[in-house]
Amino acid sequence: MQPEDNHEYWANRSDEFSPGYYAEIGQNEVTETLSAVFDHYVNTDAEILEVGCSSGRHLAHLLDRGYKNLTGIDINDDSFDVMEDHYPRLAETGTFHTGAIEDLVPEFADGEFDVIYSVETLQHVHPDNKWVFEELARVSADLLITAENEGNSPQRGREGCEVSIVHDDFPLYHRNWKDEFADLNAAQLLCEPGKRDTVRVFRVL
Repeated sequence: MQPEDNHEYWANRSDEFSPGYYAEIGQNEVTETLSAVFDHYVNTDAEILEVGCSSGRHLAHLLDRGYKNLTGIDINDDSFDVMEDHYPRLAETGTFHTGAIEDLVPEFADGEFDVIYSVETLQHVHPDNKWVFEELARVSADLLITAENEGNSPQRGREGCEVSIVHDDFPLYHRNWKDEFADLNAAQLLCEPGKRDTVRVFRVL
């Protein structure tokens, strides 16, 4: 799958793993882990960006906990119609952008957000577009948080198994995010492996 095919695939996703699919699942254990991380590290007036926010289930939880300055990016335009149905207060108060993170993140100013986080989104970035990780570090004034599938099961993320094909449908790129951000002036503060995803917190230096 080429980068442009990867973008088109997620922009038009309408069944499993679509914005509606995640809205029906709602908040989960990753939401709770993120909430604990935010409560420990982040002030409620921080400028927060979620890349790959989908219909907003994690952002809605942050809004309920008093975080006010919330921005989201998603490549699938249906995300924000679904958000209006499931999380209307978030849709009304947040700032949202439709497009690929490779197109949108470079438009933000240096340090524009105090916190940038992703949940099962950066794992879909094509290897040709890894340059966008440096852009994420550039526009964060303080924290980067990843909650991604790094390959926690025995058959994933090991040498020779850095890519999984999910349901014979799309690629998932397993990455160790400490290694990815090691050269981007970001120090790891926390690593919390879960059943599916590993949550890491980095401070941009």
